[in-house]
Amino acid sequence: MEGINVSEHEIQNQTIVDTLYKTLATGDTNHVTGILATDLEWWFHGPLNCHHMMRMLTGEALHTEFKFEPRSITAIGDEIVIAEGYEGAHVYWVHVWTLKDGLITRFREYFNTWLTVKELKVTPPGNWFGKENCFTVWRSQPRDLFRRSLPGLMLAI
Repeated sequence: MEGINVSEHEIQNQTIVDTLYKTLATGDTNHVTGILATDLEWWFHGPLNCHHMMRMLTGEALHTEFKFEPRSITAIGDEIVIAEGYEGAHVYWVHVWTLKDGLITRFREYFNTWLTVKELKVTPPGNWFGKENCFTVWRSQPRDLFRRSLPGLMLAI
């Protein structure tokens, strides 16, 4: 990957999240519990009947009930991994995973929602927050859903 500086943590975290999806697809919940913190922080945005990942991770739903097949998995810095997937014209999801020391500690799920992730830089005391301190690091790429109107959210990291 010429010209792109990817850290060892980014590669490791991206691999952990990719393994999570592959493990969920097979129904191997023992392996999944080994990479999730016992006090996993969870946040969901979307229709109430779309808590598919929560139901899978808690064992309430079978792995065959909903298939999470990421179209992209992207590491953002040393702690965040974003996965995006869509199934046909009516299902679009974004998952934001936070990892620490190889363990998933936080999970944000956006279902049928466009997402923009911005990195906010701390300014010295006395300076106002400005556009020069806010960088877009990731944006939803819904490919086959471009004509669809969905709510948009911004996640600041």
